[in-house]
Amino acid sequence: MSPTVGLIVNPVAGRDIRRLTGGASVSSNYAKRRTAACVLEGVTMADDAEVLVMPDNAGLADRIVDGAPEDLTVDLLDMTVTASGEDARNAAKRFSDAADAVVVLGGDGTNRDVAHGIGDVPVVSISTGTNNVVPTAVDGTVAGIATGLIASRAVSADETTVRHGTVEAVVADGSGERRIRGLATLGLLDQQFVGTRAILDPEDVIGGVVSRASSNEIGLSGIAGGLAACRPDDPGGVGFRLGTTSEPQQEVHAVTVPGVLSRIPIEEYRVLDDGEVFAFDVATAVVSADGERELEVRDADVRLQPVSDGPRFVQIDAVVERAAKKELFRIE
Repeated sequence: MSPTVGLIVNPVAGRDIRRLTGGASVSSNYAKRRTAACVLEGVTMADDAEVLVMPDNAGLADRIVDGAPEDLTVDLLDMTVTASGEDARNAAKRFSDAADAVVVLGGDGTNRDVAHGIGDVPVVSISTGTNNVVPTAVDGTVAGIATGLIASRAVSADETTVRHGTVEAVVADGSGERRIRGLATLGLLDQQFVGTRAILDPEDVIGGVVSRASSNEIGLSGIAGGLAACRPDDPGGVGFRLGTTSEPQQEVHAVTVPGVLSRIPIEEYRVLDDGEVFAFDVATAVVSADGERELEVRDADVRLQPVSDGPRFVQIDAVVERAAKKELFRIE
């Protein structure tokens, strides 16, 4: 059977308000299309591979299909377009059964949407978002090569993928319990409404839990990274609660938005085991997931915990290195 590659390209990734308020990069649809073209060229290294592209209402997927290499079978995935995050979630569910590997062009939010339904299918994540923690900045051609090698099983996915952690919130209020899942971060903001969705001011942050923490990352995972290190595939995570600028227990420097280095007061933090709860009682707040405001809460008990059951991300360098050792790049 021919290897099947799924391609998910989010046409609105990399275009939120943070590009105006900070130093975040902008990813145009032309740039995404060129990256996708590079991916498809790389996938041609896998013999007889087929690619299915998630459709969208911007015509981006149509142009990707029209410009595909002649020696590669590329078609649109047959699905209804909603012009929302549901598209990536629905495509991921379809690809969980139909694809041998999936390429995602988007930011943290797109990868979170994909994580909801992709199951154990290996994911190659390419950064085209605004404020990325999870996806990787990598040449599309190299990413496509790695995808084709994994999809065709020329290189073992078991040896070249890592299971990314997630973070789960259980919100208990007068109306019962609600749950929300983040891939890298879940935070609580001192805000009443979702509004622009993007997190712009670190003074809005009450606290949060992250599944990965490093000072070279941006946003909540960068704040946590000033306190403790946690790799994406490490079990557990880091929970923290911000303090006041007048009497902080501790302070860290963190890049909270691209181009903005902030001084963050910390009241409390804790390295968490897998499933260990870090709780907040809030009168009014907004829950954020992977850098975007998602859920308004009132008079609620919010219990956050890291959960080690996320998607399998392909380590592109590891794939290429193993392929070279197996002499797969040599032409007879």
